[in-house]
Amino acid sequence: MNLKCVIVEDLQVAADYLAKCCEKSGQIDVQAHFPNVQEALVYLNQHAVDLLFLDVEMPGATGFELLDQLAYFPKVVLTTSKSEYAYDAFEYNVTDFLKKPFTYQRFLESLQKLTTATPENNITSTATDHIFIKSDGKLVRLNNDDILYIESMGDYVKFVTGDKKYVTHNTIKNLEEKVNRSCFIKVHRSYIINITKIDDIRENDLYIKGNEIPISKAHRSEVMKRLNII
Repeated sequence: MNLKCVIVEDLQVAADYLAKCCEKSGQIDVQAHFPNVQEALVYLNQHAVDLLFLDVEMPGATGFELLDQLAYFPKVVLTTSKSEYAYDAFEYNVTDFLKKPFTYQRFLESLQKLTTATPENNITSTATDHIFIKSDGKLVRLNNDDILYIESMGDYVKFVTGDKKYVTHNTIKNLEEKVNRSCFIKVHRSYIINITKIDDIRENDLYIKGNEIPISKAHRSEVMKRLNII
């Protein structure tokens, strides 16, 4: 399966060269190109991608500021003409650092790193028993078992645990692809729930710790299949 990627680069000639490298490789599908961080963030927080080719110095905000605000963790390859950003790249644990101008052969070496990265050496991968979310300017670890449900709030979502609520910039659609499906299930366009936390179901609603959550007609069949009904 090809990697879905977005190119964030303010120089059109550099973006075009990257796109040609991706096409030539036959392993990367470029979904979009953006010349600045602001436009890229709007797209990325609504569409999950596997990979970012990310310039550092751009008008308005830097590539590192984009990573600080991104609601999830794709693989990242920094593309910049300045070697001094190599240390920051290491701090952000990006998969590779392509110093401009780079050859197609160097691009292929980066692609090799991307396709062989493992959870042990790639911060973008997380263990299946927990997730990390960005909330209040920091990364917060939430164990799957602590999450009761996730609720959509427009351009944000709310993670509800037994004793706390966390709001982060994300979408239910994106999270549906990211959470561990062995314990989470979408029950409504606005809700993903931890199926192990259901207390009872009454007609078209389920209850978790006193919270009433609707079950849509489109999802009811799948919910019932997942329950251990005897």
